[in-house]
Amino acid sequence: MTTNDELVRRFLAEVSADTSETGWFMVEHADRPAGAYTLEVAEDGITIRSGGAEGVAGALATLRQLLPDAAWRRAPGSWEVPCGSVEDAPAYAWRGAMLDVARHFFPKRTILRYVDLLAAHRYNRLHLHLSDDQGWRVESRLHPELHRTGSWRASTRLGPDGTPDGTPHGGYYTLDDLAEIAAHARSRGITLVPEIDVPGHTAALRAAYPWLGRPGEKQAVLDTVWAGGSSISPTRPVAAFLEDVLGEILDATGTPYLHLGGDECDMSWWAADPAISAEMAEHGYTEPRQMHGHFLRSLGAYLAGRGVRMVVWDEAFTTGGLLPDSIVMAWRGHEVAARAARTHDVVRAPLFPTYFNFDQSDLPEERRSEGGPITLADVAAFAPGRALGGQFQVWSEWVPTERHLDYLAFPRACALAEVLWSGGVGDLPAFTARLERHLGRLDAMGVEYRPPGGPHPWQAGGTGVWRRAGAGRIEETKAWVESISHEP
Repeated sequence: MTTNDELVRRFLAEVSADTSETGWFMVEHADRPAGAYTLEVAEDGITIRSGGAEGVAGALATLRQLLPDAAWRRAPGSWEVPCGSVEDAPAYAWRGAMLDVARHFFPKRTILRYVDLLAAHRYNRLHLHLSDDQGWRVESRLHPELHRTGSWRASTRLGPDGTPDGTPHGGYYTLDDLAEIAAHARSRGITLVPEIDVPGHTAALRAAYPWLGRPGEKQAVLDTVWAGGSSISPTRPVAAFLEDVLGEILDATGTPYLHLGGDECDMSWWAADPAISAEMAEHGYTEPRQMHGHFLRSLGAYLAGRGVRMVVWDEAFTTGGLLPDSIVMAWRGHEVAARAARTHDVVRAPLFPTYFNFDQSDLPEERRSEGGPITLADVAAFAPGRALGGQFQVWSEWVPTERHLDYLAFPRACALAEVLWSGGVGDLPAFTARLERHLGRLDAMGVEYRPPGGPHPWQAGGTGVWRRAGAGRIEETKAWVESISHEP
């Protein structure tokens, strides 16, 4: 558990102050909602009142914002902070960021840095997408072929029609790495939300253990960084195997949430499989989608027995794959989010405008991406409505490096941070003016963000493989996502 003294010492170290000078700080417990705080700066000291570590971390982030931009650098200096008081509280309890480390792997140092950037903007959830068709990204000591076989691919194609680059790509986090990431996040008021995506998006899982999937069918880790059409068997032996793996992750992280995916699952072969058909008959099911829901509920029951809440994408809501306390992450549109919110906590994560892997403008020099554009103004206009909260996503099909991650996430992450903390951006020109001031802090932290006026020359797509494919078609994409959100 991170103590308040540890939070204060970390803050002082980050602003290059004497870490022995904690006597200037008074941290008092107060009956406040999670994340809420009061910060008082007086000549004789600084007082923080909060109900827990998340609020203390938020107060310290505010205090740092009151210092010059140079205080965000890793260099010594002498800083003065004005006297006064700030009382603040978040509008939404879940303020998250999802990073896909399956399509392209990001090393531990990138994740730790990303945590720091999220904390600076008072995000409180880091959702790591740890498995997909293109890679399995966490060690398993009970089932080691998962990381030995599933964590790498021999080549990569950018898109279904891309040319294989012939270069191996891979990596995984050890359980000790994952424990370190979770602890680092907690020390900054952030909860780690690991995701193991099942029963679809499982080519890497099946490459490691073929018996988990369709009998007699071999599977390799996919080389195209795009959505696949794979699935595992939704039967008891497969669920038991996954319980082993989930247990290892829970033991390492101590997280109160675990994401089970549940999206885009190929169920076309399930009805013809004898083992699946036998379980369907046992439960009185007549459609494969009922087994989809049953499988997720069974894993959710295991998590519940460990005191952990299941999080799922909204397809699981439509197949009945929820327990009463499950959290629905709605990505497909407004209609399914509204339906799910009648009975469950919902985290809004709609493709538009929270998929930050999409273009940021219609400028031809933007680097190739999945689609778009989703502009800074689009993000600022987002209204989560009745929800537990919201989050942005960076799917990494077209994001091979940390530098490009910075370019896509910021400054759009700044706009969503304002939406989730304040409840919305009421005055776009005023926000834009504040953002211009904030860019100096991003510069000091070494964030390679996209300038509001357009990409730097070295951030552009150029004329090679990263050249933008064509004009954005975001209106078509929005219409498609909303149409599938009506699916029962």
